[in-house]
Amino acid sequence: MGKYYAGIDLGGTKILTGIGDTQGNILARSRVRTEVEKGEEGIIQNIIKSLNRSVEKAAIDFADLSCIGVGSPGPLSISRGVISETSNLPFKEFPLVELLEAEVNKPVLLENDANSAALAEKMFGAGQGVEEMIYITISTGIGGGIISKGEIFHGCCDGAGEIGHMIVNPGGPTCGFNQHRGCLEAMASGTAILREARNLLQQEDFSGFTGFTGEPKDLTGYQVAKLARQGDEKAQEIYEEVGYYLGIGVANLINLFNPELIVFGGGVMKAKELFWDVMRHSIADHAIPAVKNDCQLEESKLGEDVGLVGALAVAINRGK
Repeated sequence: MGKYYAGIDLGGTKILTGIGDTQGNILARSRVRTEVEKGEEGIIQNIIKSLNRSVEKAAIDFADLSCIGVGSPGPLSISRGVISETSNLPFKEFPLVELLEAEVNKPVLLENDANSAALAEKMFGAGQGVEEMIYITISTGIGGGIISKGEIFHGCCDGAGEIGHMIVNPGGPTCGFNQHRGCLEAMASGTAILREARNLLQQEDFSGFTGFTGEPKDLTGYQVAKLARQGDEKAQEIYEEVGYYLGIGVANLINLFNPELIVFGGGVMKAKELFWDVMRHSIADHAIPAVKNDCQLEESKLGEDVGLVGALAVAINRGK
């Protein structure tokens, strides 16, 4: 049995690979472009390129690798090692595990990327010692993973944990799938923040954000947060609405799963101060008090490394 593990964080624009030990410490890492235009075979070859570079940087023998964990966007089938279909990768019923194992002659373990991030926080981050927890990432979209009895809760066919697609405002706007109207992702993600800000700029009766003179298409999420911090009331209202709907979503999770801990990650958390208090008040308004009081809310301790550590955690956890 090898002494090290490899983790592969597979995304639509980049493949991030790391070599780690049993404690989740990243010894070396490599980043390459996914190059989705090259198709399935090209992506497999880029994964192998990134893996080989990481092994070389770590100054270990490939034989010392025990197994490889891959965190990928879903939906996917863990038991079959197949990525069913994703919005940002050219896969359709793609047998990633079978193809990658044939190339590297090592066991490969596939997991949904949000689930793997949840496992990373449980094993090496804010959730250490916690058996019942939920991880939520608030970024371009909203995703999450559920940990129950110390393990990832997958559901009957590996589809559990789609936190971003619970409905919190029936009749609201649609999310990226264009079929989930008023889901949490449509109401409280980074994409939702930017959509609402740009929509305001397009209204004839809106005088504009203080200090912003560009076109709606030029506005960025970073600028919306900056405007809110500088005191622009409309920008602040957008973040307050985000907090309100996040609170409804989190309250639903508390009421359903009675977790000890909910961990928050993702890029939108960099503007935490703009919505956190509103979110907590919304949770208090919508969660069952006795259940809510048992749940702690914390920020991710792994930060931007959560995806890579998550892929490693999958390999370490199932490769024991």
